[in-house]
Order: sequence, then C-alpha cells, then structure tokens
Amino acid sequence: MSIFTRNKWLPVALSAALVAGFAGCNDSDDAGPVSQVPQLPLDPQLVAAGQQTFRFDTFGDETFWTDTLQMHTVIESAVDPLTAANVGLKIDADALPPEVVQGIIDGSIPLDDPQTTLVLLSLNAVVGVKGQVSTGNDGKRHLDRVGITCALCHSTVTKDVHVMAGGTTDLAGIVGKRLDGWPNRELQPGTIISLSPALTPGQKAEYVSWATKFGPGFYDPRIDANTDPGSNPAVGHDIDANIVAYKAAGGVPVVIPAALGLVGLNNAIFTGDGDTAHEPAGPVAYWNRYVGVVEMHGHGTFSDERLTINGKPLKVDHRVGGDDLITPILAQLEAYQWSIAAPAIGTEGAKWGVASDLDTQKVASGKAIFEGSQAKCSSCHSGSSFTDVNTFGLHPASDSVALDKNYIKLSATKQWRVTPLKGIWMHSPYFHDGSGAFNRTTAKCMDGSEIGSLAGATDRVRQDLACVVNRYNDSKALWLTDPQRVDLVEYLKSL
Repeated sequence: MSIFTRNKWLPVALSAALVAGFAGCNDSDDAGPVSQVPQLPLDPQLVAAGQQTFRFDTFGDETFWTDTLQMHTVIESAVDPLTAANVGLKIDADALPPEVVQGIIDGSIPLDDPQTTLVLLSLNAVVGVKGQVSTGNDGKRHLDRVGITCALCHSTVTKDVHVMAGGTTDLAGIVGKRLDGWPNRELQPGTIISLSPALTPGQKAEYVSWATKFGPGFYDPRIDANTDPGSNPAVGHDIDANIVAYKAAGGVPVVIPAALGLVGLNNAIFTGDGDTAHEPAGPVAYWNRYVGVVEMHGHGTFSDERLTINGKPLKVDHRVGGDDLITPILAQLEAYQWSIAAPAIGTEGAKWGVASDLDTQKVASGKAIFEGSQAKCSSCHSGSSFTDVNTFGLHPASDSVALDKNYIKLSATKQWRVTPLKGIWMHSPYFHDGSGAFNRTTAKCMDGSEIGSLAGATDRVRQDLACVVNRYNDSKALWLTDPQRVDLVEYLKSL
C-alpha cells in the first residue's frame, strides 16, 4: 500500500491483509488461463499452508517497509506497545509465554518502552507485523528488518482475554486470540504510514486524514495505483501533485472489509474486480495479488487491462532480481480465506463483546419482511451467502445507496457486487464508505436520518444496522414503519 519510485515514493493504504480477495491478470500468450481455484471440499494441508501465509508471509516486502520507508528506525525508537495499541495494532495472546504475561501484569515489563515492542515482535506476537530483532553489544534490542502480512488489516483479536497491565488496566481487545478474516476496524493504516521519516509533509497529511476525517478502520487501496510512478509509469513523477489530482477526481479511503464467508463466490471485493477471468487462482486471489504487490510491495507482478490510468493499463512489477514470492502461494492463501466461515452471533458474539440477546419473534417477523414484497431485500441478498453475485452478477452504479459515488469510478468493473450478509453483526460501520453508521453525539445517522425507537438500543450493532435499513427505506421508498424497521434490524443482527 505504499508506493515507491526512484527517490520518490508514497506509502499508500496498507492492505489489510487483504480485504476480500486478491489478484490481477497475468500476461500470457496462451489461449486461456488454466483454473487454479481451490477445489471443494478444501484440502486441509492447503488450508493449513494458507493460514501460515496469511499470518506470517511478508512476500519480501521488508525491502519497502524497511529499506524505503525506514519504519524499523521509527518502531525501534518511538513505538512502545501503548502507542501501537493507540493506532489499532493487536497482540496474539497465544504467542505470549507465561513469564511475559506475568511481567505485564506485575509491571516488570513496561508497556511504555519501545524495547518491549521489540520483544513482542521477536515472539511473532504483533498481529500482521514481522520483525527481525537482534541484540547489540550494549545489551539493547534492535529492529533490523520489518514487514507486514495479510493479517495486519484482516485479522483482529477477541475481547474476552483479560490481561491486567500493572494489575489495573484491562488489555481486553488489545491482547486476545486471533480472529483471522475479521477486519481490524480499529486499525489506523494511514497514521502508521505517516510515521515514516521518508514522507513529505503533504503525504503525511493525506495519510493522517484517513483517521481524522473518516475514522479508524479506513484505508485507500486505489491511491498508490493512481499516484505512484514506481508502480504505474502512466502517472507523473510529482507524487504530491498526483495526490492532489487523485483527490480531486474523487479518490477516497474505504472501510477494511471482512475476508471471510467468501467460499465459492464468483467475484471478490466491493466492486467485484476479482474473478477467474483475470486471475486463474481465483477471485479472492485476484485481490490478494493486487494487495500483495501494489500495496504491500511484496515481490511479484500485477496487471489488469481494465484498470487504465492516463490511457495505459496498470502494470506493476515489484520483483527483486526476477523473484516472484506471490504467485506460488495464491492457491493456498485463497483456500485458507475460503475456509473461514462467517461467524454466528450465538457462538461468537461473546468473543466480540456483542450480546446475542435476540428477540426470536422479531427475528421471525424481520425475516418475513426481508423476503417479502415490500422490502424485497432477498431479491439481491439471496442464497446461503445472501448475495446474488453467482446468479445475477454485478450491479450498476445506480444501485448503490452509499453516500460516496466516486470509489466505483476507480475500479476495474465500474459496478458493484452485492455484499454477503452473513456475520454482518461484527463489522460495522456499513457500506464501502462507512456511511451506514449511527452518530451517538447527534443521535442521527451519517445521512442525517433518525432511527426512531432504535435510538435507545443498548448496542451499537442495532443502531448502525438501523441506519442501513433507513438508507434503503428512504432511497427506495419502501415505506417501512418503525416496528417493521426494528424487526428487520433484529433479523439482520441474527445472520
């Protein structure tokens, strides 16, 4: 998610470990690509290998995050665990030895010291970040190399592990058990990138704005392809000027999406760019390639003739010495992502601090509304995954009710994929632009609408879902009453 060009570069949206798929087209003289999509039922060995890739493989991107961005110097000197937690980084509880946990509890291991961060990195305990740590003659640890993995954006941790720092501060939600495929909506990718000493003030300001203007959990997966001449020769060499032009054209960060519940779907990501026609390894593998190469700066290639900028198709080559560290792992990575089922609130809600306090009568009524002739939700959100992408395909731009209308213009398809709804309770805010959200300060939705009786709901999930229902109710003139909207929200929370 960053960009590099000779002496100028611009880190862009960290890929979160990949939103909902990864890939790109490969140049070939063959009549057609041979499908490499994982077969069902999934091979357990392939899935296990994919888990290791998802969690720990940097694809060689240390050459960018260390050599170009110099993030190793920043982390070693200034990023203690408390600072890391403030920008959304998570700690894998299962990677912590008992003596480290005890040291955090009794205060003998300080959380305001960057040396502690290096200890955590040496234990592979920082989710989505890989570090090579050494000990100098002075007895201090040094961070020699650092890179990122898919898990940075597309994993988080449970909120049911209670490590009491200093015996008083509960680290639940910071230290926990891995939840792969769950989007880290507390991560601030832009803020992290802005710490690089190699950025210009203008670049730093852009990255910081993702969190200050939109909130945590937002990143821009298109900015690098539209601003960095090192990744796209079709753009100019003044990256600051490119950013200005890109923003004027409507470039905007989007929410980090979930990377689960995707098995068997023909298209991946919000706009359905990922498909087997443009990546033989599969639709999710399309986006994995895009993110791995273009954003993470892993060693590999990406191309897609549909993504034309200044009249030229996007072609990115970040190999070093001709190596390709991405193509060989695409099948196993997609197999692992396919293996991650959407979570059920009844069994997973407590891990996330979301009560499964569902009213069964309202759920049943909401289901009838969802499938009925008034709301007609199931006309698009159909099938076991609640999306018509395999039966209908992609939808035109006019079908979206999100407030942002520009992001789609920067995609390969210029269309929308209907988002699968299973597990929707765990990844608010909703829509690609996060505009399906309730503002508790104003007691209104992002679009200014009110949610009636649900304004007094006891959990954020119901309130944010109410804003989603509002948006469709108003824009599609469904004329749902307040009780109907309440029941529909209850059904959506149950999925």
